[in-house]
Amino acid sequence: MTKISRRRFMNLGVGGALLASGVSRDVATGDEAPKIQGFDDTETDIDESQVWKPISDRKIRVGIAGYGACQFGAAFGFQNHPNVEVVAVTDLFADRCAALAKACRCEKTYESLEKMVEDDSIEAVFLATDAPHHADHAVLALNRGKHVASCVPAFWGGTPEQADKLFETVKSTGLRYGMFETSAYHDDVYAQRKIYAAGGFGEMVYTEGEYLHYAPVSTPSYKNWRVGMPVMWYPTHASAYYTCVTFGSFLEVTCLGKKSINHFRQPENNAYGNCFGTEVGLFRTSENGIARIMVSFDTPGWSGEVGRMRGQLASYAEDSKYCGAVPEAQAIVDKLNLRKPALPPTVDSGGHGGSHGHLMNNFVESILKDENPLVNVAVALNTTMCGVVAHQSALKDGETLKIPQFKL
Repeated sequence: MTKISRRRFMNLGVGGALLASGVSRDVATGDEAPKIQGFDDTETDIDESQVWKPISDRKIRVGIAGYGACQFGAAFGFQNHPNVEVVAVTDLFADRCAALAKACRCEKTYESLEKMVEDDSIEAVFLATDAPHHADHAVLALNRGKHVASCVPAFWGGTPEQADKLFETVKSTGLRYGMFETSAYHDDVYAQRKIYAAGGFGEMVYTEGEYLHYAPVSTPSYKNWRVGMPVMWYPTHASAYYTCVTFGSFLEVTCLGKKSINHFRQPENNAYGNCFGTEVGLFRTSENGIARIMVSFDTPGWSGEVGRMRGQLASYAEDSKYCGAVPEAQAIVDKLNLRKPALPPTVDSGGHGGSHGHLMNNFVESILKDENPLVNVAVALNTTMCGVVAHQSALKDGETLKIPQFKL
C-alpha cells in the first residue's frame, strides 16, 4: 500500500483541518459524540508511476452548497482541481457559509441554494446538503441548467417518488449527474471493477456488502434528519460493493431488522417511527446471483465499509484479494493494473478510503468529456432504491419485495 504522502498532508487545507477537529454532540443529551467514522485520511494504493495528464485547459465554474456537521462542501477538493473555479458557495447558516467560502477560497456567497442556482455563470453544482433534500436540490439545479454532483444517498427513503423525478430530469436535460458514493473508489472496489469488466470473475454468484458504523449518539443534522433514521435508507456504502463493481442492479429483496436498545431509535423518539438499528437484506441480482447487504449503526467494535465477491471463476476479499481463480481467469487478471490512477498534483485522495479526490476528478472530467460519470443517475438510484425497499421488507417481517429498476 502507498503511504499518505507528505504533500497530501500539507495540502489538506482548512476543510481537512476542520474535519479532523470537529466535535459532534447527541441531539437529545448534549453528550460529545464519537469521531465520525470514515472522515480520516487513509492509505490508498495509487500508481505513482503514472502522471496525471489534463484533457483540457478549461475551468468549470462550480457552486458548492452545504457545510454542516460533515463539512463535505470542501472535503472533496473541488477548490484544488486545475480545471475548476469555485465561484460561489452557500449554506443556510451564515457562519457555515463563511467557513465554506474560506475553505474553498471563494469570495461570492449566497444565502440559499435557490438563490445560487439563479447565477447563470455557474456551470455545475455540488450538493453537500441534507439527505432528505438531495433529490429535490438536484432537480432544482438541473432545471436551471447546471450539472450536478451530490453526496449520498441519491434520494431519501420516505419519498421514493423523488427517484423517478430525478431520473427523468437528468434524461430530459441531458446534463451530467453523479452521486459521490465513496465505496466506488475504495482500493478493493476499484480493483474488483476492473477485474469484472475484463472477465476475471465471470458472472457474480454471491456478493456481500457491509456498512458498519457504530453510532450510540446521533451525528448532528439539519432538522435532526439523522435521528433514528431507518439505517437501510443509507445503504450505498454497502450496496456499492455490487452496483459499482458490475453496474448491475438488485431485483428483489427479503430483509430482517433487529430492534435497537438505543433511546433515539425507539419509535416514539424519532420522526420515522423506526425501531431498527441493524438491517440485513438478501437480494436477487440482475445476473441471477445473490447478494447480502448489512447496515448497522448499533453494533460496537470493528467498523467499516467492506465487501466480498464470489464469482464463477474467482473470488475477492479484502484480506485475500483476488484468489482461487481458474487459470484462464488468472491469466486475464495478471495483465491488469489494479492500482488507482494518478490525480492532479494539487488534489489529494482524501478520506473514505482515499475516494474523495477520485470522485471529484471523475465528475469534472465527465463534464469536460461530455460523458456520464462513473456513478451516473441510474447507478445512483439502483444503489439507493435497494435499501429503501429493503426497509419496507423489514417492516413486513421479511416479505420478499420487487425493487424498481433504473437503466440509461
